[in-house]
Amino acid sequence: MILVTGAAGHIGNVLIRELTALGKKVRGLVLPGENLRSLEGLDVELIEGNILDKPALLRAMEGVDTVYHLASLVSITNDKIDMMRLVNIKGTQNVLEVAKESGVKKFIYTSSIHALERPEHGKVIDETLKFDSKNPAGPYDQTKAEASILAQKAAAEGLDVTIVCPTGVIGPYDFSRSEMGEMFLSWMKKKPSLSLDATFDFVDIRDVAKGHILAAEKGRKGETYLLSGVDIKINRLRAMVQQAMGIKSVEIIFPFWFAKAIAPLAEVWYKITRTKPRLTSYAIETLLSNSDISCGKACKELGFSARPIEETVKDTVLWWKENLINTHSALRFDSLVQKKVRSVPRGS
Repeated sequence: MILVTGAAGHIGNVLIRELTALGKKVRGLVLPGENLRSLEGLDVELIEGNILDKPALLRAMEGVDTVYHLASLVSITNDKIDMMRLVNIKGTQNVLEVAKESGVKKFIYTSSIHALERPEHGKVIDETLKFDSKNPAGPYDQTKAEASILAQKAAAEGLDVTIVCPTGVIGPYDFSRSEMGEMFLSWMKKKPSLSLDATFDFVDIRDVAKGHILAAEKGRKGETYLLSGVDIKINRLRAMVQQAMGIKSVEIIFPFWFAKAIAPLAEVWYKITRTKPRLTSYAIETLLSNSDISCGKACKELGFSARPIEETVKDTVLWWKENLINTHSALRFDSLVQKKVRSVPRGS
């Protein structure tokens, strides 16, 4: 039996699709009350629980030999640091401890490229870089780094843990409309839309899911593998989306000095309107940072590969056209987490 935490998320639901297609028996851990549209029709056993509740984790791991720990709180703003520390660090510690107690044979932790040190431009980003818990970029980076260090410690203490670090994930099955999903949707319309003269590394969600499976099969204990795709300019990505749609609308390119100036105001607006953030100080800093990322280790040791970006864009646009009605634009699940934190038993 395989357990996937964060099962209803973007990576989670695609990973479950890949696992069940291989004939694997899968159990998905989902939050009580979470929207489960992404898992409809899939052959997966669902169990409600919270990674902050260790008794719930013990129930979820009964008979489990492999755990994919994906559940985390993602935010590109700086106003959720306490919740991110609770979910990303304490939650990961709980999952690791229960996995060891339950006799789990293989543990895959989904970290992030942002958890690593950020070198200057000109240096290739690879697995020789350390996880940086004091990364000045923001609390998401810091909490994912701390959680990754906990995973490394668990491996050193005996649990067979392998860490994977995806880059910018894009692709179909984006039922909760990720930040990049919302960006794709804006580019698919005929009205003017925004872009930036910047680059970042983007990888297909389906390749990331397969990279997880390869890590479980071939990943070495205590090792980290970067799952990257292609480093591409944002305005080039926009052009590819519009080409796939057969349209060409007005492109509004924000100079970085202007984007930096209005980002704080934009963050206030997102908070007031409870809309998903796009243009934030963290997002701009990320796009300005080094994105020369190598997946050489994953390719060599795991057999990982990333499909052409053109294929990803075409498939993603087609998926959005056919499934938009089934998606929901919502903030990350922190509101659900906050509700459940109050009911977590003491000592969990």
